[in-house]
Amino acid sequence: MLKLNEDQHVRQLANLELLARQVVEGFITGLHQSPFHGFSVEFAEHRLYNSGESVKNIDWKLLARTDKLFVKQFEEETNLRCHLLLDTSSSMNYPDKGINKLQFSIYAIASLMYLFKKQRDAFSLGLFSDKIDWMSGVKSTSTHLFYLYAQLEKAYNEPKVNTSTNIANVLHHIAQEVHQRSMVIIFSDMLENNMSDDKLQALFAAIQHLKYNKHEVVIFNVVDKHKEIDFNFDNRPHHFIDMESGDEVKVHPNKIRETYHASLAKFRRELEQKCAQYKIDMVDANIHDGFQNILKSYLIKRNSMI
Repeated sequence: MLKLNEDQHVRQLANLELLARQVVEGFITGLHQSPFHGFSVEFAEHRLYNSGESVKNIDWKLLARTDKLFVKQFEEETNLRCHLLLDTSSSMNYPDKGINKLQFSIYAIASLMYLFKKQRDAFSLGLFSDKIDWMSGVKSTSTHLFYLYAQLEKAYNEPKVNTSTNIANVLHHIAQEVHQRSMVIIFSDMLENNMSDDKLQALFAAIQHLKYNKHEVVIFNVVDKHKEIDFNFDNRPHHFIDMESGDEVKVHPNKIRETYHASLAKFRRELEQKCAQYKIDMVDANIHDGFQNILKSYLIKRNSMI
């Protein structure tokens, strides 16, 4: 499982393609040695020849090895359309030491893009906070891949300060703009200020909107499990700052841990139930666990669509 320490992630940023290649090729090697070896991450390079079509693209060398007729596929022959959405709101800048949620998501998205390109899937990238801030077209070319890597590096180098999230508005926008059935992959910590019942209902309505338009949706819920889920802070007073609003509070973690766990569990339970109701995959993506689970989750969803 490939992980990055603090020194590595600074060096690796200089070449997202190199990192993505290492992650994907390591993942593929492990895949062939695991119970998931039945997944093919190479199949889009060729497809079986259909009787009556032109023979100009037949791979004659592969015929000699396999005694079967395969046709080479080219850039324009895409199998799937994938839309990657990256939450760039300020809460994604946590933690302030080591790899944070935004950086982890950028590495994961770069790896997915490399895998998309390998399989001739068309892909786009969207950056959002309280709205869609930037959205690319949907292509599968090498030029497109490197253009999106440049956008990811820009997002890495220019983290937002005191910027809030409005996931519901973003999902409604995507549902309205994406007309062809696609896979929509969201990287977000799913955190908004004052996640009231009204905001929860708005979020669930937006999720339903996506599914109504027949899109397949995967939400990677990016978290620092040690701090944000387990609330594992030292037994002493702490000064907490809301990274989106800038609000500050001084508390003793032991005095609020039980209430925090209860509130978080309620929110996650409701979110998981709605995602299950609308057949949306929500996958916990702990920033300390590497990228293999993310790539595997994509392949499982992909194989269910083809």
